[in-house]
Amino acid sequence: MNITKAIIPVAGLGTRFLPATKSQPKEMLTVVDRPVIHYVVEEAVKAGIKQIFLITSSTKRAIEDYFDYNFELEYWLKKREKTKALKSIRPIHHMAEFIFIRQREPKGFGDAILTAKEFVKNEPCAVMLGDDIIDSKLPCIAQLIDVYKRYGDPVVAVKRVKKREIKHFGSVGGTKVEEGVYQLHKIVEKPKPEYAPSLLGIVGRYIITPEILEVLQGFKVPKGKEFGLVEGFDGLLRTKRPAYACEFEGEWYTVGSKQSFLEANIALGLKDKEIRQELKKFLKKNI
Repeated sequence: MNITKAIIPVAGLGTRFLPATKSQPKEMLTVVDRPVIHYVVEEAVKAGIKQIFLITSSTKRAIEDYFDYNFELEYWLKKREKTKALKSIRPIHHMAEFIFIRQREPKGFGDAILTAKEFVKNEPCAVMLGDDIIDSKLPCIAQLIDVYKRYGDPVVAVKRVKKREIKHFGSVGGTKVEEGVYQLHKIVEKPKPEYAPSLLGIVGRYIITPEILEVLQGFKVPKGKEFGLVEGFDGLLRTKRPAYACEFEGEWYTVGSKQSFLEANIALGLKDKEIRQELKKFLKKNI
């Protein structure tokens, strides 16, 4: 079955980027010349995704506006013959069919995914975090879709990280079934380095199936706690049903940290034809 739907949760508060995120969503922070969320949606569209379900909150109106048609702005640009600027914004609201829903309470990633249950219906679906940029020749989510087509089971994206860093990510343990693909036997959220099943850290890209949603639906959440998608994969593995990890090809920038956010701006800036030469000069001068 072709995967044409994607869920992108963007309801988080972005506290690591305060005070910048006090009045704007973290996903709307600019990398070179476009917001982070634009890169994520663009990746999905290049992989053949047609419908995108964004899970927002009351503080994320800017994301909805960004993917909406702005008549006044387009009219103004056209009238003043700002052709280049007009061409840069016109395709945005045509990228995909966008559906927005607000998560009522901050109950975690897993709860956010469940709000899209009717959207997913009985189909496999992509899940993409709105603060991870992945620069690759073949879109990362397309690499996961290829693995799904071969095996027909849920897939999670992974990348090798340093031992001291694994505590910041989910970690998977599995058996290698082909180059870069592992059948999972364990998945753990933010383990201590000494307890991590491997140094394969989970990246914010997944292919889920209706079975994952069934597990999440039946998950018993301790009072006052949140739950994530890792619990869905873990619950699936406990029922002896298979799931896979894809060690994707490409550069990963998690905009969850200031360091990686700056690295993304520099790396992608060096690929931008308009600014790369001057940026190179600046870096040589200051390093």
